[in-house]
Amino acid sequence: MAIKFQYNKTALQQLRKGLKVRENALPTLTAKETALRLEVMKARADVAELERQYAERLSTLSDFELLWGEMPEGLVRLADSKVEIRKLAGVKVPVLERLELETAPFAPLGSPAWFAAGVEALRSLAELKARIALAKNKTAILEHARKKTTQKVNLYEKVQIPEYHDAILRIKRFMEDEENLAKSSQKILKTRLAAAAEEDAA
Repeated sequence: MAIKFQYNKTALQQLRKGLKVRENALPTLTAKETALRLEVMKARADVAELERQYAERLSTLSDFELLWGEMPEGLVRLADSKVEIRKLAGVKVPVLERLELETAPFAPLGSPAWFAAGVEALRSLAELKARIALAKNKTAILEHARKKTTQKVNLYEKVQIPEYHDAILRIKRFMEDEENLAKSSQKILKTRLAAAAEEDAA
Protein backbone atom coordinates (compact mmCIF):
# COMPACT_ATOMS: atom_id res chain seq x y z
CA MET A 1 0.00 0.00 0.00
CA ALA A 2 1.54 3.29 -1.13
CA ILE A 3 1.87 6.01 1.46
CA LYS A 4 -0.54 8.94 1.21
CA PHE A 5 0.77 12.48 1.44
CA GLN A 6 -0.01 16.07 0.55
CA TYR A 7 2.24 18.42 -1.38
CA ASN A 8 3.23 20.79 1.44
CA LYS A 9 5.99 21.46 3.97
CA THR A 10 4.17 19.76 6.86
CA ALA A 11 3.84 16.51 4.89
CA LEU A 12 7.50 16.80 3.88
CA GLN A 13 8.55 17.11 7.54
CA GLN A 14 6.42 14.13 8.57
CA LEU A 15 7.81 12.01 5.76
CA ARG A 16 11.38 12.92 6.72
CA LYS A 17 10.67 11.92 10.35
CA GLY A 18 9.11 8.63 9.24
CA LEU A 19 12.05 7.91 6.95
CA LYS A 20 14.56 8.65 9.73
CA VAL A 21 12.73 6.28 12.12
CA ARG A 22 12.82 3.47 9.54
CA GLU A 23 16.44 4.07 8.53
CA ASN A 24 17.51 4.07 12.21
CA ALA A 25 15.51 0.91 12.97
CA LEU A 26 16.72 -1.08 9.95
CA PRO A 27 20.26 -1.95 11.21
CA THR A 28 18.82 -3.11 14.56
CA LEU A 29 16.20 -5.26 12.83
CA THR A 30 18.82 -6.72 10.48
CA ALA A 31 21.05 -7.61 13.44
CA LYS A 32 18.08 -9.18 15.24
CA GLU A 33 17.20 -11.21 12.14
CA THR A 34 20.79 -12.52 11.91
CA ALA A 35 20.82 -13.42 15.62
CA LEU A 36 17.45 -15.18 15.32
CA ARG A 37 18.63 -17.10 12.25
CA LEU A 38 21.59 -18.42 14.28
CA GLU A 39 19.36 -19.28 17.26
CA VAL A 40 16.95 -21.17 14.98
CA MET A 41 19.85 -23.18 13.55
CA LYS A 42 21.05 -24.03 17.09
CA ALA A 43 17.52 -24.96 18.21
CA ARG A 44 17.03 -27.23 15.18
CA ALA A 45 20.38 -28.89 15.90
CA ASP A 46 19.28 -29.45 19.53
CA VAL A 47 16.03 -31.08 18.38
CA ALA A 48 17.90 -33.29 15.91
CA GLU A 49 20.38 -34.35 18.62
CA LEU A 50 17.60 -35.17 21.11
CA GLU A 51 15.69 -37.12 18.45
CA ARG A 52 18.90 -39.01 17.59
CA GLN A 53 19.40 -39.90 21.26
CA TYR A 54 15.76 -41.02 21.51
CA ALA A 55 16.02 -43.21 18.38
CA GLU A 56 19.32 -44.66 19.60
CA ARG A 57 17.80 -45.45 23.00
CA LEU A 58 14.76 -47.05 21.35
CA SER A 59 16.94 -49.21 19.11
CA THR A 60 18.94 -50.50 22.10
CA LEU A 61 15.65 -51.47 23.75
CA SER A 62 14.12 -53.09 20.65
CA ASP A 63 15.12 -56.56 21.92
CA PHE A 64 12.74 -56.04 24.86
CA GLU A 65 9.79 -55.07 22.64
CA LEU A 66 7.75 -58.14 23.59
CA LEU A 67 8.38 -57.54 27.27
CA TRP A 68 6.90 -53.99 27.25
CA GLY A 69 3.43 -55.52 27.15
CA GLU A 70 3.99 -56.97 30.61
CA MET A 71 4.49 -53.51 32.14
CA PRO A 72 1.37 -51.82 33.54
CA GLU A 73 0.15 -48.66 31.82
CA GLY A 74 0.92 -45.36 33.55
CA LEU A 75 3.93 -46.83 35.35
CA VAL A 76 6.01 -43.71 34.66
CA ARG A 77 4.44 -40.27 34.52
CA LEU A 78 5.50 -36.64 34.68
CA ALA A 79 5.24 -35.47 38.28
CA ASP A 80 6.64 -31.96 38.03
CA SER A 81 8.62 -29.74 35.72
CA LYS A 82 10.07 -26.28 35.97
CA VAL A 83 10.25 -24.29 32.79
CA GLU A 84 11.84 -20.85 32.86
CA ILE A 85 11.28 -18.19 30.26
CA ARG A 86 14.49 -16.67 28.93
CA LYS A 87 15.20 -14.17 26.21
CA LEU A 88 17.15 -15.24 23.15
CA ALA A 89 17.79 -12.46 20.64
CA GLY A 90 14.94 -10.49 22.22
CA VAL A 91 12.45 -13.38 22.03
CA LYS A 92 11.01 -15.14 25.09
CA VAL A 93 11.53 -18.91 24.88
CA PRO A 94 10.93 -21.77 27.34
CA VAL A 95 14.00 -23.43 28.89
CA LEU A 96 13.68 -26.64 30.92
CA GLU A 97 15.17 -26.21 34.38
CA ARG A 98 13.92 -29.34 36.11
CA LEU A 99 11.98 -32.45 35.18
CA GLU A 100 10.62 -34.88 37.76
CA LEU A 101 9.21 -38.25 36.75
CA GLU A 102 7.15 -40.36 39.10
CA THR A 103 7.11 -44.14 39.08
CA ALA A 104 3.97 -45.92 40.22
CA PRO A 105 4.67 -48.33 43.08
CA PHE A 106 5.40 -51.90 42.07
CA ALA A 107 6.60 -54.98 43.98
CA PRO A 108 10.24 -55.57 42.97
CA LEU A 109 10.19 -59.09 44.45
CA GLY A 110 7.05 -60.15 42.61
CA SER A 111 8.19 -58.67 39.28
CA PRO A 112 10.50 -60.21 36.67
CA ALA A 113 14.24 -59.55 37.06
CA TRP A 114 14.35 -57.17 34.07
CA PHE A 115 11.49 -55.02 35.46
CA ALA A 116 13.67 -52.49 37.36
CA ALA A 117 15.89 -51.96 34.29
CA GLY A 118 12.72 -51.59 32.18
CA VAL A 119 11.38 -48.89 34.49
CA GLU A 120 14.67 -46.97 34.20
CA ALA A 121 14.55 -47.31 30.41
CA LEU A 122 10.98 -45.97 30.39
CA ARG A 123 12.04 -43.06 32.60
CA SER A 124 14.88 -42.11 30.26
CA LEU A 125 12.58 -42.36 27.20
CA ALA A 126 9.91 -40.23 28.90
CA GLU A 127 12.48 -37.60 29.83
CA LEU A 128 13.87 -37.48 26.29
CA LYS A 129 10.32 -37.21 24.90
CA ALA A 130 9.56 -34.25 27.20
CA ARG A 131 12.83 -32.54 26.23
CA ILE A 132 12.10 -33.07 22.53
CA ALA A 133 8.60 -31.54 22.88
CA LEU A 134 9.99 -28.46 24.66
CA ALA A 135 12.87 -28.10 22.17
CA LYS A 136 10.39 -28.24 19.26
CA ASN A 137 8.22 -25.59 20.95
CA LYS A 138 11.28 -23.35 21.42
CA THR A 139 12.27 -23.85 17.76
CA ALA A 140 8.75 -22.96 16.57
CA ILE A 141 8.73 -19.76 18.67
CA LEU A 142 12.16 -18.70 17.35
CA GLU A 143 11.21 -19.56 13.75
CA HIS A 144 8.01 -17.49 14.00
CA ALA A 145 9.94 -14.51 15.44
CA ARG A 146 12.58 -14.84 12.70
CA LYS A 147 9.92 -14.85 9.96
CA LYS A 148 8.21 -11.78 11.44
CA THR A 149 11.55 -9.94 11.72
CA THR A 150 12.49 -10.88 8.14
CA GLN A 151 9.12 -9.58 6.93
CA LYS A 152 9.68 -6.28 8.76
CA VAL A 153 13.23 -5.94 7.37
CA ASN A 154 11.93 -6.57 3.85
CA LEU A 155 9.02 -4.17 4.38
CA TYR A 156 11.36 -1.37 5.50
CA GLU A 157 14.18 -2.12 3.06
CA LYS A 158 12.26 -2.93 -0.11
CA VAL A 159 8.96 -1.08 0.29
CA GLN A 160 8.67 1.70 2.86
CA ILE A 161 12.11 3.36 2.69
CA PRO A 162 12.03 3.58 -1.16
CA GLU A 163 8.42 4.87 -0.98
CA TYR A 164 9.41 7.55 1.54
CA HIS A 165 12.37 8.63 -0.62
CA ASP A 166 10.11 8.79 -3.68
CA ALA A 167 7.40 10.77 -1.85
CA ILE A 168 9.96 13.26 -0.44
CA LEU A 169 11.46 13.72 -3.92
CA ARG A 170 8.02 14.29 -5.47
CA ILE A 171 7.07 16.89 -2.83
CA LYS A 172 10.42 18.68 -3.28
CA ARG A 173 9.97 18.79 -7.06
CA PHE A 174 6.39 20.01 -6.70
CA MET A 175 7.47 22.78 -4.28
CA GLU A 176 10.40 23.77 -6.57
CA ASP A 177 8.05 23.91 -9.57
CA GLU A 178 5.63 26.09 -7.58
CA GLU A 179 8.49 28.37 -6.54
CA ASN A 180 9.75 28.64 -10.14
CA LEU A 181 6.23 29.41 -11.37
CA ALA A 182 5.84 32.10 -8.72
CA LYS A 183 9.20 33.67 -9.72
CA SER A 184 8.27 33.51 -13.41
CA SER A 185 4.90 35.12 -12.67
CA GLN A 186 6.63 37.89 -10.70
CA LYS A 187 9.06 38.55 -13.60
CA ILE A 188 6.23 38.67 -16.12
CA LEU A 189 4.28 41.02 -13.83
CA LYS A 190 7.35 43.27 -13.35
CA THR A 191 7.95 43.37 -17.08
CA ARG A 192 4.33 44.28 -17.77
CA LEU A 193 4.30 46.93 -15.04
CA ALA A 194 7.56 48.41 -16.39
CA ALA A 195 6.13 48.44 -19.93
CA ALA A 196 2.91 50.06 -18.68
CA ALA A 197 4.93 52.68 -16.78
CA GLU A 198 6.95 53.48 -19.92
CA GLU A 199 3.76 53.87 -21.96
CA ASP A 200 2.30 56.19 -19.33
CA ALA A 201 5.51 58.23 -19.31
CA ALA A 202 5.51 58.49 -23.13
